[in-house]
Amino acid sequence: MSTTPPPALDLPPGVTPDPDEFVQAAMAWHFHPDTGTPFWLNRASSLEFDPRADIKSFEDLRLFPNVTDELRDVPVEMLIPRGFGPRPDIVGVIESGGTTGAPKRIPLLREFATRLAASESSVLGKANTPKDKGWLTLFPSGPHGAFEQMKRAAADYGNGIAVFGVDLDPRWVKKQTVAGNTAVVDAYVDHIIDQAAYVLKDQNVAVLRVTAPLLARLVRRDDLVGLIRDKVSHIIWGGAHMDADSRYFYRTDVFPGVHLSGRYGTTMALGAGGSERPDFGHDDVCIFDPTVSPHVTFSVVDPATGEKVPYGQRGQLVVNHLSMSFLLPNNAERDLATRIEPVADQVGDSVADIEPFAEFSGTQVVEGVY
Repeated sequence: MSTTPPPALDLPPGVTPDPDEFVQAAMAWHFHPDTGTPFWLNRASSLEFDPRADIKSFEDLRLFPNVTDELRDVPVEMLIPRGFGPRPDIVGVIESGGTTGAPKRIPLLREFATRLAASESSVLGKANTPKDKGWLTLFPSGPHGAFEQMKRAAADYGNGIAVFGVDLDPRWVKKQTVAGNTAVVDAYVDHIIDQAAYVLKDQNVAVLRVTAPLLARLVRRDDLVGLIRDKVSHIIWGGAHMDADSRYFYRTDVFPGVHLSGRYGTTMALGAGGSERPDFGHDDVCIFDPTVSPHVTFSVVDPATGEKVPYGQRGQLVVNHLSMSFLLPNNAERDLATRIEPVADQVGDSVADIEPFAEFSGTQVVEGVY
């Protein structure tokens, strides 16, 4: 077999392949000895089915076991498809937050990083986000990958956009939160906000990308609220969930002239996820449509049975990632969500009202600042 990827798996961003053809192409790529992913080639012998013969559609992906926890101690090179050759273009190694145990590490290859940046760029364009002013991002960098991916999106969206960053250490915050060190967490958050204040005061910033907990702290300072109203035209929140009352309050009372939109991303989909469906009222539910479909898709299931819940009902969020770069099907996330009917030509569900389980895999879930 040639190491040339199947056409359905390598279409340009924005082009949607036939869903069944796409799934079969992903199985052919990741499970062929010449192009496959070593982890999955090794794992195939323990599966109760043949992925290349039996996985024909997105519905069939539920046959896969959830192997996410197995990735905690897998060497990164075992997760890179052989089809990328001896020198794959790795732009980073992304680590999970370690909320439910030891962090998981997955490689981000140039192929998917470029695809993800292009999808975000498309969403920004539809929101008329300015291309000639800077971004301020209050997100983790380092092993978490959020800041670097935002820089790639900014570069794709508008050449020359300056991206200012304030780094976070979400694991340290969670550790202090669990230990009950409230004063330490508060001092650390104040430190982050102080750094953001310098950028807001001195730089030409039009886009603020911020986690929901840090946005809640920003609005405690009247001087920063005034600066954001004067300078910022688009606030993009994510990283942790935002309740409906807070979202309404920001949109109507605090930042009435600023476009506020959300993003949902998950490390185990290489940072991909969903963007908030536009053109809804301030008090409408926040719906997330997948932004890199069909490479990353959602479903919402009953955690006890694994069956999809009816539209409008809540259940556990399941995410599938199928790309040239990475394969992780049937990943049951630590989040609850409401199942929403998809938009036209979309593969998989849309979701709303995402919030974490209080406990997952026997571990208390702490969001912290991210």
